[in-house]
Amino acid sequence: MRKYSLLLFLALFSFSAIHAEVDWSLSADGTLTISGTDMPNYEYGSAPWYSQRESIKKIVIENEVTSIGRYAFCDCGSLTSMSIPNSVTSIGRSAFNACSSLSSITLPNSVTSIGENTFYYCKSLTSVTIPDGVTSIGDGAFYCCKALTSVSIPNSVTSIGNSAFYECTSLTSVTIPSGVMSIEHDTFWGCSSLTSVTIPNSVTSIGRLAFFGCTSLTSITIPNSVTSIEEHAFDECSSLTSVTIPNSVTSIGRLAFFCCEGLTSIMIPNSVMSIEKQTFQYCSGLTAVTIPNSVRGIGDGAFYCCKALTSVTIPNSVTSIGEGAFTGCAGLTSITCEATTPPGGGPGFFYDIDKSIPVYVPANSVEAYKKADEWKDFTNIQAIPNTYTFIDGYVYTNYELPVYDLNGRKVNENNLKSGIYVRNGKAYVVK
Repeated sequence: MRKYSLLLFLALFSFSAIHAEVDWSLSADGTLTISGTDMPNYEYGSAPWYSQRESIKKIVIENEVTSIGRYAFCDCGSLTSMSIPNSVTSIGRSAFNACSSLSSITLPNSVTSIGENTFYYCKSLTSVTIPDGVTSIGDGAFYCCKALTSVSIPNSVTSIGNSAFYECTSLTSVTIPSGVMSIEHDTFWGCSSLTSVTIPNSVTSIGRLAFFGCTSLTSITIPNSVTSIEEHAFDECSSLTSVTIPNSVTSIGRLAFFCCEGLTSIMIPNSVMSIEKQTFQYCSGLTAVTIPNSVRGIGDGAFYCCKALTSVTIPNSVTSIGEGAFTGCAGLTSITCEATTPPGGGPGFFYDIDKSIPVYVPANSVEAYKKADEWKDFTNIQAIPNTYTFIDGYVYTNYELPVYDLNGRKVNENNLKSGIYVRNGKAYVVK
């Protein structure tokens, strides 16, 4: 009986030792020293030193400690420096939440992940060293770290969470590592100083509000791996002057480029089936847009108040144009619509546009346009001049590029006889 009692006592003692809280002490100069092995996770405000948090200026974690628990040092507003040993492999959620005086931190090579909200609202943090072993950066990890000027994300990182760098307003550049599959929603929301970002070929989607309010971003190249740009992705990127959208992209979400006032031209890839609601609304500097023959519908307010847009060609694939799609495009001097049946849809898609400008439509559809809702308000509807037809049947009406005969001689496009000609490297049939 005594033997079993002794075994039970030893088992209970062992369990207690393994799960015992770490030891700690706070010196008069504000140094918090942590020793032990396995720091537990805490609920908000329950860490044993929390009541003395404002006195903590420095943290020293001794070598035996293997983890920093959830909410371990949150609200330590006077903390300016700390030492994390190589024994630490994990840092829990919100571990340094609102450590508003912490200016820099070096994470040891042993750490493999940065948890959710780890450095949330560390508003004085100017630099952070992320070691090569880290594979994930959690949601809101550097949320509102407004003094953070640069961050080096190692190639070992394969996931960056939602709002990871939300309102890091001093961040100027970032390179996303090649293992990351998607840029999650709100990732760089409000990074108003961000001037450059490198997106690797591994990324397949750019999430909702991913770059919302990145007002200093001037250009961005989207790699061929990306298939979707979600709603508001580049909303209010007012300095964005150029963007390359590859043919791999099949969907562009509504308001994706809302208020990109500096954007002057955009080529929509021929893999996109529709231009969603308000996609380019208030892109007031947009002078040219290429709508491919794959597009079936143009959504409500898609080009609303694109005041610098001087001409637009609507391909023959379009069957519907949403309410206010081109409303407020006061700079339009001509409209070409290649559809034989006048596209319908929401009311007022050409509201507040000079109705005396020429509207070019297929010759055999002029009368239909003159009777169709929205179109009939225009007083100068006429047949598309000098219509060239692709050998595959697509109507082409870009008059700015020169025309060549099959011998490579430049010819006068206004005096073409029936035959085959070449424009922009493609063959056309003039009937």
